[in-house]
Parts: sequence; structure tokens; C-alpha cells
Amino acid sequence: MTTIAVLGGTGKEGSGLAMRWAMKGYSVIVGSRDAERARTRAAEMNAEIGGGQIVGMGNDEAATKADVVVLSVPYTAHKATLESVRDQVQGKVLIDLTVPLQPPKVRTVHLPEGKSAALEAQALLGEGVKVVAAFQNVSAEHLGDPNHVVDCDVLVCGNDAEAKAVVINLVSVTGMRGVDAGSLANAVAVESLTPVLLYINKAYSVKGAGIRITGI
Repeated sequence: MTTIAVLGGTGKEGSGLAMRWAMKGYSVIVGSRDAERARTRAAEMNAEIGGGQIVGMGNDEAATKADVVVLSVPYTAHKATLESVRDQVQGKVLIDLTVPLQPPKVRTVHLPEGKSAALEAQALLGEGVKVVAAFQNVSAEHLGDPNHVVDCDVLVCGNDAEAKAVVINLVSVTGMRGVDAGSLANAVAVESLTPVLLYINKAYSVKGAGIRITGI
């Protein structure tokens, strides 16, 4: 079965996805700049889900051993993390969850120099990596509880149809629905929805506003 590395997998969103995939039988590697921190967090997650499918490693080793690499880091760490694993991810699918938020104005859309984090990832890594944007609009609060049913769709953007199909399948095993949202250029719109949802959370005093695509 596919081995998935979640770089930045010690945070709520990354660890939530890691646990959900591990509970479905996938081999999951939690990656971190600090390998010991990754091993500690992996042990905690295994205890939470009652299994041993998750292991912790440094980011470079995790990316090397994985078939699919997931990037779940703050935008401030986005470029540096990608540069550190550029060689290890060649020929693989990289799922980029990153949203270019600009604190303290996290509820206002901010477009980075490269228009979106996913487009910047593709430009940095080159065409040897199939970058797919997904999971940006899912509540980290909800993902952090592996037993919580997340009631929203996941928009999936990428330039390679087979890579998007791989990601849509990985979305489905988490209990959510993946929706093909077009080319990687459309990640500009998908990433921009996150600060809008954060605004809605505050305006309506909720924690996990999400999106649902109707008519399909």
C-alpha cells in the first residue's frame, strides 16, 4: 500500500490527516525538522488510534521513503521546507496544503509573489514533481480529532490528471469528498477561500466553517 509522508505532521492538520490515513491501513511517516519531535508525536498518535502504522523521521528521510509527500507547514516555512526535500520528492506526487496567510490579517486574502503557495511549490520543485493543491479549506480543529466526521468537500487542483486521481482517492478514505477543481492555477482561488472561512468562523462564532459543492 502507498506510503505517505506528512511533512509538518506534528501540527493539528498534518497529524489529523496522518491518523486518518493510518486508521485506513496506510503506512504513514510524520516528518519534522526535528526527527526526535517527529518520533515523539508519532508515538502519541499511535497511542491515540490504537495502532502502530505511524513512524516519525526527519523531513528529508521521510520524503525519501514515501510514495506520496504531503506538505503541511505554515507559509513562513514553505520555501525552506521545499528546498530541503527538493531532490527527495522528484518523480512523486506532492500534496500542498499551505495557505499564504499574512498574520495578523489572517482573515483577509493575501496573494504571494507567485500567486499561490502551490504554484510557488511547482516552480521551485520543477516539472519532475506532480504538485497537487488540496485540504486548504478543511478545519484543522476538526481534522485534529481523528474520530470527528468532517462535513465538507475538498477542492483538488493540479496539472496532472493521474496525480489528482491519487489525491481524490486519499481524500475519500478520510471520509471527505474530493472534487476535481481544475488546473494548479486554480489553487489561487482555493487558497484564497481559507481567510474567507476564517472570517466566517469569527463572524458567526463557529470553529469549523467549510465548503460544500452542490449539484454533483
